[in-house]
Parts: sequence; structure tokens; C-alpha cells
Amino acid sequence: MKRFSDFAAPSSILDGDKIRIDDVLNVELIIIGYKVAQSKYEKNKSGNCLTLQIELNGVHRVVFTGSDVLISQIELYAAEIPFIVTIKKIDRFYSFS
Repeated sequence: MKRFSDFAAPSSILDGDKIRIDDVLNVELIIIGYKVAQSKYEKNKSGNCLTLQIELNGVHRVVFTGSDVLISQIELYAAEIPFIVTIKKIDRFYSFS
């Protein structure tokens, strides 16, 4: 008899308590997963929302943002996950550094 884990795809659920992006600015953290989906609020040009799963001080957390810059950066470097990053606020936008 097969086990569910033998044929099921790994879960894409991002676990961890929500944390505000402003609470992790200029702090070194680990990106361990992400998801891009249509935003409910559409405040950005793309209309997308980025959910980042991070590890901060050994704890899994989740950050939500509509930053088009972060969305394009995470999609460009998704193959490198997990990686250590610092999120910076430059004028009116966020960027990985």
C-alpha cells in the first residue's frame, strides 16, 4: 500500500506568525520561501502581493508586501532560496541587499 507522502507534492503553505515589513528592515534574515498572488488591495502597478516566509532568530515568520521591486527580485533569484538578506527601504520602495 502506498503512503500519501510517496506521491503527494510538498506543501506550499508558508508557516509562521505574521510580522510587519517595517519590523524587519535593516535586519539580517533568511528567506526560506515565497508566494506571489493577486492582491486584494491593488496599490501597486502589478496588482500582486508577495508573501515571504522568513527565518528570524530561528523562528519562522511571514511578511506580506505589495512591493513590485521585491516581487521582481524574488522571482529573479528564487532558485537561490534559502539565502540571507537584508531588506532596505530606499525612498518610497523596498529592496533586498
